[in-house]
Order: sequence, then C-alpha cells, then structure tokens
Amino acid sequence: MYMQMQQLQEEVAQLRGMLEEQQNEIRNLKRENLERYQDLDRRLSSGGAQGAPNTPADGAINAGGTPTPPPSQAPASNEPADPAKEKLYYEAAFDLIKAKDFDKASQAFTAFLRKYPNSQYAGNAQYWLGEVNLAKGDLQGAGQAFARVSQAYPQHAKVPDSLYKLADVERRLGNNDKARGILQQVISQYPGSSAAQLAQRDLQNLR
Repeated sequence: MYMQMQQLQEEVAQLRGMLEEQQNEIRNLKRENLERYQDLDRRLSSGGAQGAPNTPADGAINAGGTPTPPPSQAPASNEPADPAKEKLYYEAAFDLIKAKDFDKASQAFTAFLRKYPNSQYAGNAQYWLGEVNLAKGDLQGAGQAFARVSQAYPQHAKVPDSLYKLADVERRLGNNDKARGILQQVISQYPGSSAAQLAQRDLQNLR
C-alpha cells in the first residue's frame, strides 16, 4: 500500500508538472498571437491612405442578421474545387498586402471570393479584404467586408478579429454606441481570444 501511495503521488506530481507546462505554452502562444496581430495591424495602418475621403456615416454596418450584399459582384463560379489552385490564388493576393499594393490586393481578394466562395481560404480572404479596404481609407467597404465574415463564415477562426475590426470601423464612422456593443460581443463570446484582449482595452478608452 505504501509503495502504491508513493507511486500515485509521483504520478500526480508528474501530471501537475505537465499541466503547468501546457498552461505556460498556451499563455506564450496567446501572447505571441497578440503581438503578431498588433504588428501586422500597425504595418497595415502605416501604409494606408490617411487622408482618403470616407463615405459619410449614414447607416451603421450590419454585424449580424441579413448579410450585406457585396457591391456589383458577379455570380459565384461553379468551378470544381481545386485546393492547390485556390492556395496559389490566395497567396498571390496576400503577397500584394506585403507589397502594400492595397488597390490590387482589394481587387485580388474580391476576385478570389467571387471565384471560390466556398474555399477553405474564403474566410481569411474575406477578413483581409476588410483590412486592405481599411488601409485604403474605404471605411464602408471595410465594414461590409468585416461584417460579412461572421455572416458567411460564422464558425471561422477570424470571426473574433473581424468583429473587433468592425467595431473600429464603427468608431471611426462616429457610431460609438454600435462600436461599444460589438466590443462587448467580442469579449463575451470569445473571452480567450487576442481580439477580446484588444476589445477590453478599447472599451475602456471608448467614451
């Protein structure tokens, strides 16, 4: 019995050690994700058209409910799925972001979503379409793109980030109450995400 007790105690100690290691790894991953997110966000913001005219805030962007239809979008392609081809197309569009060619990036992501609306990369493409439109100073276009992530791809990993960015768009448009509501939604629905941490900070600063 004594030997069994000692063995059990050793096993419990090992499990506790493994649990602590995993918790540390999770904390580190969350911190790294938050830092990468903030770094990319800064790079996009610094490359954007700061003085570009914005559409007047004559209506808040819709974060839920009826999807906002993309403007002048052609019918989706019925082309069979080709993951390798989709990946190349998506990466080519993303490379335009790295090159800070936001006009072409916007066109490329729009074309990608029209051609491959059901692609495994479609949710990401929809999110980055919002980012490049925001960098261009097109607040209405950015808001519609961000809102559509949660509408068209509700289970996608980019939903928390897209809602956080949508709140930022609403704030820039002067819709502070709308922005506050979206930030609270991010915090309550995605409490462990990097977006929730940023939303908590922004909510405290939003008056």
